Amino acid sequence: MTQTQPLEHLSFDRPDEVRHGENWRLELLHLAGGAEVGRITVQPGWRWSEHVRPVAGTDLCQAPHQQYQVSGRIHVVMADGTEIESGPGEVTSLPPGHDAWVVGDEPVVAIDWHGASVWAARP
Repeated sequence: MTQTQPLEHLSFDRPDEVRHGENWRLELLHLAGGAEVGRITVQPGWRWSEHVRPVAGTDLCQAPHQQYQVSGRIHVVMADGTEIESGPGEVTSLPPGHDAWVVGDEPVVAIDWHGASVWAARP
């Protein structure tokens, strides 16, 4: 059997890229072949439209997300008014065009394997 991609062992303890701002932090791991996995941590009081919109330059988050939530609770509202609240152990798939905020006093940590690379990217 021919191996087409190298064996990799990466850790969020040594991310390839870090983006951060008031009440949020994104750590990215770059895998061979162009895949990226991010760990997004947002603190109590964080709201995308308040804390990330100035960096992203869009009215709503335009990053798609497929993510596993490790901790905390987050509320998401889509442009069409559809809403969800997600907690630990849940997987969400969020299309572009949403706002989100932390619910409660526990940080939200999510592992995002689709869209993290464009989250909070400067235009």
